[in-house]
Amino acid sequence: MDFSLSKEQQDIVKAAREFASKEFPDRAQEFDRNESFDLDLWRKACELGFVGVFIDEAYDGAGYGFLEHCLITEEFWAVEPGIGQAILSATFGSELLDLFGSEKLKKLVLPRLVSGKAILATAITEPNAGCDVAGAETGAVKEGDEWVLNGAKMFATNGNLADYVLVYCRTDPENPSRHHRHSFILAPTDTRGYESTKIRGKLGIRASDTAELAFNDLRVPSDWLVGKEGEGFYELMAFFNRTRLHICAQAVGLARSAMEESIRHTKQRHQFGKPLASFQVTQFKLAEMATWIRAARNLYYEAAWSVDHGKVDHGLIAMAKWFSAEIAVRCADEAVQMHGGYGYIDEYKVQRLYRDAKILEIYEGTKEMEKTIVSRAVLG
Repeated sequence: MDFSLSKEQQDIVKAAREFASKEFPDRAQEFDRNESFDLDLWRKACELGFVGVFIDEAYDGAGYGFLEHCLITEEFWAVEPGIGQAILSATFGSELLDLFGSEKLKKLVLPRLVSGKAILATAITEPNAGCDVAGAETGAVKEGDEWVLNGAKMFATNGNLADYVLVYCRTDPENPSRHHRHSFILAPTDTRGYESTKIRGKLGIRASDTAELAFNDLRVPSDWLVGKEGEGFYELMAFFNRTRLHICAQAVGLARSAMEESIRHTKQRHQFGKPLASFQVTQFKLAEMATWIRAARNLYYEAAWSVDHGKVDHGLIAMAKWFSAEIAVRCADEAVQMHGGYGYIDEYKVQRLYRDAKILEIYEGTKEMEKTIVSRAVLG
């Protein structure tokens, strides 16, 4: 069993690390404080081939797997989570479009995402429907050769920036099975009836745009349906089995950063005439962090490798997502603790990591939902 990365994968990691280390640190505090982002950074990342590497070559992507995308994600988040999220989430939804979209829609959208000419958003969560996605009420009614969308969505990544949005909506409300009532419809955001409002005051990843969306008689051509009508719930589950891998890599990158900052600080900071790193209590904390990170990385490597080789193990993916997110929160917490009072002020990176970490246990499936999936897999 070979756990090492290929030469090509190692080169991808090196290139991603070099780009992030050069471009991110000087802007991180600015973006966090102002809840802003410079799209030129995203465009530069696109030009260098870091965005949408899992998109097929037929649509101008690199044709790599999800593991390669995760490797880039880990490196970006190890330098700056908010910026990493702002750049790499620009393709969020392309996984679903690639799996279920028509050739027409793929050719229209995917090349534009890779080249830095368009941003995609995916609208799933609603004010009264979070984890219970089968309870989503945003509706789409067929009128002639158009879909007419009405409803509201919350927490849509890139909702204010996107050129296209994938809307999870109810197309068959009377179906006796609540899991066959929904579909995905792709909508251009420059269409009349699309409204977005920026959500401010987030705890973390403030460089990444998050929006509340409203659809008011938004009309979309009927052939912009993605996948099969009434199969949206199952398509969403397939989508999450890919995108949750990205969250695992985000978590490992953040945890790595927390450990690296802690190592640097405890070697330099002295108490009682000795560096903090010389105390056993500090050494044990670092040992635990290193072990958690290695275990989480191995979990997501296996899960991503399996998906890339045609085996989607939803139980394994849920394990990786829950565990990696939890260790990211733990590592960020320990990093602040080891920094003491310095960890509580925004001149030090660890306070930002502490705030950024929590979302990992919430978005794309809370840790409670992931544990539910794991338990069901274990119990059969």
